[in-house]
Amino acid sequence: MNEITVHPASEENPGFLLWQVSTLWSKSTTAALKPIGLTHPQFVILATIDWLKDKGASQEEIGRQVVLDPKVTSHLLRSLEIKGLIEPLRSIGKKSKNPVLTTAGMEMLSKALPVVKSADEDFFASIGLKQSKIVNTLQILARANFLKSDGEPCSLSEDDGESCSG
Repeated sequence: MNEITVHPASEENPGFLLWQVSTLWSKSTTAALKPIGLTHPQFVILATIDWLKDKGASQEEIGRQVVLDPKVTSHLLRSLEIKGLIEPLRSIGKKSKNPVLTTAGMEMLSKALPVVKSADEDFFASIGLKQSKIVNTLQILARANFLKSDGEPCSLSEDDGESCSG
């Protein structure tokens, strides 16, 4: 029988482990956000819109930042618009709409941020996050694998974590 993988056991396979941990982390964050009426992806989009607010980020730029398919990004933005948490703002002289947080969106994000922070602290408590090298390792992986929509490598700034823009 031919060996399919270099890592015979799933607990030794970095890709599978990353998948498991990512899924478990997302589930814990989703559970923490459920009482306030947000899904984890909705929170990520809200936080990203807020983070990019000074740049007037388009739907495409938001999707690229959070590494989501354009259709998924569009669906999430529409769900947040229906909830009254964002509104599309047309740029002067541009056809694209740049989503912005409404007052309700800012209030929701203010509620959600400490919820997610607490969920993250609980999830990562077993590894002593401050002493762990996991964040550095994930940053290295992100920098090495983050691609612009045109397929060109994207450089992420080590100082501010800025990703591909435009």
